[in-house]
Amino acid sequence: MKYDIIVLGSGPGGYVTAIRASQLGFKVAVVEKENLGGVCLNWGCIPTKALLKSAQVFDYLKHASDYGLSVTSFDKDFNAVVARSRSVADGMSKGVQFLMKKNKIDVIEGFGKLKPGKKLDVTAADGKVTEYAADHIIIATGARSRELPNLPQDGKKVIGYRQAMTLPNQPKSMIIVGSGAIGVEFAHFYNAMGTDVTIVEFMPNIVPVEDEDISKQMERSMKKAGVKIMTSSSVEKIDTSGSGVKATVKTAKGEEILEAEMLLSAVGIKTNIENIGLEAVGIAVDKDKILVNAYNQTNIPGYYAIGDVTPGQALAHVASAEGINCVEKIAGLHVQPIDYGNVPGCTYATPEIASVGLTEKQAREKGYDLKIGKFPFTASGKAKAAGTPDGFVKVIFDAKYGEWLGCHMIGAGVTDMIAEAVVARKLETTGHDILKSIHPHPTMSEAVMEAVADAYGEVIHL
Repeated sequence: MKYDIIVLGSGPGGYVTAIRASQLGFKVAVVEKENLGGVCLNWGCIPTKALLKSAQVFDYLKHASDYGLSVTSFDKDFNAVVARSRSVADGMSKGVQFLMKKNKIDVIEGFGKLKPGKKLDVTAADGKVTEYAADHIIIATGARSRELPNLPQDGKKVIGYRQAMTLPNQPKSMIIVGSGAIGVEFAHFYNAMGTDVTIVEFMPNIVPVEDEDISKQMERSMKKAGVKIMTSSSVEKIDTSGSGVKATVKTAKGEEILEAEMLLSAVGIKTNIENIGLEAVGIAVDKDKILVNAYNQTNIPGYYAIGDVTPGQALAHVASAEGINCVEKIAGLHVQPIDYGNVPGCTYATPEIASVGLTEKQAREKGYDLKIGKFPFTASGKAKAAGTPDGFVKVIFDAKYGEWLGCHMIGAGVTDMIAEAVVARKLETTGHDILKSIHPHPTMSEAVMEAVADAYGEVIHL
């Protein structure tokens, strides 16, 4: 069977690419070995948000009296929380099935392996192999939980994010290694549910990619909620021979033994590039990533790669944008390369974190003269009324030209506010333009305007 475009993998990179290719008039197929929607819809972005929502509602119940409400008895049903999360994921996966049908995209079930001459073999579940050909093949095979040699995952006591979403019973205690988005989101979820959680982070700050002010606030908030945090620490070895896990942790002060029922390894991801035929085709790879140009072409004509398998941020929205760019370029449209300096990152724990652009440290290292503004949510009427005064908005401008260099937020619902900064930076908006854009009151979003006012010495409410 011959297609114009075959996409290998159906995550937020693959399925979005296939739909955009179909809109542009190409005959398209997607090859998927497991679930349409990939990790993001089935085991990542979406079902975790469902779990975190349950944790948030549970937190509300615990603090009902703060809102003048009396709730006499409430409890959690861990299995029902997990079941809700799974049903959300299944619903989303069915949504992608519908979109495939609607856009007349063929879904080929099985494991795809590239071959020279713009062909690939797909091995179905029953072992049957079928060859397909296309003018263009796009690799979107994504990534999985990375295993460290000293933290081998057995799926029972030492788990990755996938098992963490569907545990049959809630553990009494858990060690989480790594405090990126995945680590702190699960730390918040399990801690809210009543598990005793300890985070072990190798770097000096948790959420280490964020601005230091954000990291410090996150650490304060999480400790206040009862999560134990060990920074500048690393798990050297583990012993799973007893009933739980014993982890030997190296800290600045020496070695410590932590004991817990379970250990979640959240130390990053490993790309799915094994056994997909890259070597046979001659596609160039460096350090676990497929090398591509600004339009996601590999070194072999007719083969492309997008998303987590390529260098750049391993985020769902990046994969979707790369895929759209890639097929628009194939279709001969005028395409701008992606600006990786203007990609927002979000963490959905409590408080949420959202950021885009340079951190203060990065901006200083680049030699900019800075105007920095901060507005705390303790001064926000909406945040106080909602009972969520933790956090702030921090903005960073170049003092010389007024360029908006970075925006960093931590607080309730900030993931839904960051797009303002992304769009503004795309449009080369200055601080003055933001100040003069009237923000609605009372909202969380007006904190952006107030933070900018603070940067320019015009803040009203501080």
